[in-house]
Amino acid sequence: MQTGRHDLYAEAGRQFAPTVARLARAFERDAERARDLEQDIHCEIWRSLKRFDGRCSLKTWVFRVAHNVAAEHVARALRQPARIAIDQIDEFLVQHGAEAQVADSHALDRVAELIRRLPALDAQLILLWLEGETGQDIAEVTGLSPGAVTTRLHRIRAQLARHFELPATASGQDEGDQR
Repeated sequence: MQTGRHDLYAEAGRQFAPTVARLARAFERDAERARDLEQDIHCEIWRSLKRFDGRCSLKTWVFRVAHNVAAEHVARALRQPARIAIDQIDEFLVQHGAEAQVADSHALDRVAELIRRLPALDAQLILLWLEGETGQDIAEVTGLSPGAVTTRLHRIRAQLARHFELPATASGQDEGDQR
């Protein structure tokens, strides 16, 4: 079984390593901690493959393991008080590049922060959707029904979108809707 597990892990790495890396970065803002989370996910994928019996696809197995490890990582972090090293304070004040690049980066940071604040299952759903997974695939990974996935995704996307709506002008109309 060791050779089979090695082959399965190699295949999982070929197919899903970039997705695992993006998942880790989505769950963890700090680059070093994201790499640690990514490594933890890979270790757990390796350990879990001894139990893989083929009743679901390798993709479903890997995504389920990855999301469970990431959810536990978030839960563990929430149990600990938030801390920041004194030498990292300046990083919050530094601005990078051109104005548009900063705005894009800020928007992506806002989305990532909003996703981090979602309950673990909602974060899992939206991250799988952002990875381009179908509702059926997401249902298989999470154990929800496809209808429940569709409903929850609609609510999550609407919730996230509300954080990016433009405020109405004093006249009660959006600036772009003046006739």
